[in-house]
Amino acid sequence: MIGRWLGNRTNRVGRTGPMSAFTVPPNAGVLSCRVLDPVNEPVRNAEFAVSDAMGRKVVGGGTDPYGSFVTTVPAGDYRLMVSAEGFTPYRASATVGEEAHASLGDVTLQVAQPPALPEPGDWEVDPLHSSVGFTARHIGLARIHGRFNSFAGAIRMGERMEDSAMHVVIDAASIDTGVQMRDDHLRSGDFLDVGRFPTMEFYSDRFVHKGGSRWAISGGLTLHGVTRTVTLDTEYLGVGQGLEGETRVACRATTELHRDDFTITWQTMLARGIAAVGHSITIDLDIQVIPKA
Repeated sequence: MIGRWLGNRTNRVGRTGPMSAFTVPPNAGVLSCRVLDPVNEPVRNAEFAVSDAMGRKVVGGGTDPYGSFVTTVPAGDYRLMVSAEGFTPYRASATVGEEAHASLGDVTLQVAQPPALPEPGDWEVDPLHSSVGFTARHIGLARIHGRFNSFAGAIRMGERMEDSAMHVVIDAASIDTGVQMRDDHLRSGDFLDVGRFPTMEFYSDRFVHKGGSRWAISGGLTLHGVTRTVTLDTEYLGVGQGLEGETRVACRATTELHRDDFTITWQTMLARGIAAVGHSITIDLDIQVIPKA
């Protein structure tokens, strides 16, 4: 049915209408779509991915403010997936001809059933299946990736998720970027000063639902002897079972820290005023929690 529908909608590029402004390379065509929600409103910034018949991604991106995307691809058969927060992903197939326009027309995304929330009670972070990572800019060009290898955390799930609270403690000396000399410097008084401040702590009792599986978890982060309010942009992944039948809850979270806010101000400048170490640090968390024994 999709094939017949696409066949009826396929027009030669460059003949009439707005598509006449497109210059299409030889042996290529145009694929387009408009993404709507169930009340026919455009879905902005929905993500689309176009793959070839072998499953290799050819192009991807986001829809414009009108929920539309238009892309040029080599002539051939393609698979399209459109996804957006809070909606069930949409999948379809399309055939793009040479110098032709294959339009999927209006695609309506259906509201997804949110993942089940965890049971109320006391939970603890499973460090064997969790990670606390970070990324920092280096010499204005590259990025340095690292992690903290030792941490612990507890969460008290409320009857409502909004009434939950969490407390996480990280061993500052467990920082690991894979280079001993660099790690020793990061542990020194120039940066974390682990002799004076052996741990970092985060406490939150503010869980705010942002829609779908997105939550904002705000609380106080104590780092280098300074406490600042930090918000974790969190994606809740749901409840599952481990290999031994234990209940597990998973989430991903990210935030950005400015080390000057925590009086970590060491810096050396390179030529042309480029900082050796960037001022912003991206934190990436992959967390699994299990019921507290």
